[in-house]
This record gives sequence, structure tokens and C-alpha cells, in this order.
Amino acid sequence: MLKIDFTIEQITALKDERFHHPHPRVRRKMETLWLKSKGFSHSTIADLVGISRNTVTIYCQQFQAGGVESLKQLNFYQPKSLLEPFQSSLEAHFLEHQVVSINQAKAEIEQLTGVSLSPTQIRQFLVKLGIKRRKVGSIPAKADLEKQAEFLENELQPRLAEAEHGTRQIFLSMPPILS
Repeated sequence: MLKIDFTIEQITALKDERFHHPHPRVRRKMETLWLKSKGFSHSTIADLVGISRNTVTIYCQQFQAGGVESLKQLNFYQPKSLLEPFQSSLEAHFLEHQVVSINQAKAEIEQLTGVSLSPTQIRQFLVKLGIKRRKVGSIPAKADLEKQAEFLENELQPRLAEAEHGTRQIFLSMPPILS
């Protein structure tokens, strides 16, 4: 077990950061060292915090090497998207040119950037941009002609009129209803 001499300032910083730091991994490190400052053994700390004894030792070594500030460093792998350099231009493109499918977005991204990614990666990138999937509406009560006529008059016709004036976009996934 490592012997660490804590100053009052370090204990105060550990106590504060274990609750208020924005990253959960840093909060866990601070909790570990705060418990260490209270004299708990590595086994007890590992059980309380939910980490291994080796991890407790690593956190203590980090603290000894650089103090509280060294515990705030996040040195784990964080993958970066190949599309990150193109993020602002793609965001502007998709706000101007809406897509109706992930495959269409994939094709446009390949054409604009030359980067080819899987549909799952494209979907994740679009979500990161704030572009959400749109839900497709359906005509209610297919067997009830009265409800269909009411829907056509009160819901669909006003939306089609808005689309004609350019204030709404409508994508049809089935042939339009003929009246």
C-alpha cells in the first residue's frame, strides 16, 4: 500500500471535485483519492468505488506524480470521425438539401467528401449534426371512408397547400389518394 501525505488544500480539492467535476471518470478518480486520504485500504477503496486494486494503485501513482490536476486528465482512446473536418459544410448542405434515407445521405457524403462509411456510421454522424429521422404518417382507419375523407379535408389538403406555397416539404411513400 502506498503512503501518501495529503495537504489540506488537496483534500478539499478532492472532496469538491468528486461531486462537481463534469466527467464521471474524473469524479471516480477523485473519490478514490479522497477515500485514500481518509485512510481506507486499497481493497476497501476498490470495493467501495467499484474498481480493481490495481486501478486504485494507478490512481495513487498519478496523484503522486502530478497532484489533483493529473487526475483530471482523460487519457483514453476517443475515436474521431473521418467526417469531422467536413462537419460544418455537411451540416449546411443537409439543412439546404434534405435527404429521405440513410443511403441517400451516404451517397451525398461520398460525393461531397470522398469518404465512404457504413450506413450505421452515417446515421450516427447525422444524429451528431442534429438531423433527426422523420416519422411517416399514415391514413387512419383504412376501412372507414368517413374518417378518411375527414383526414383528407382537415389534415392532408392543408399540408399539400403549404407544400405548394413552399412552406412545407412532403414526401409521399405511397400513391396519392384520388378523390
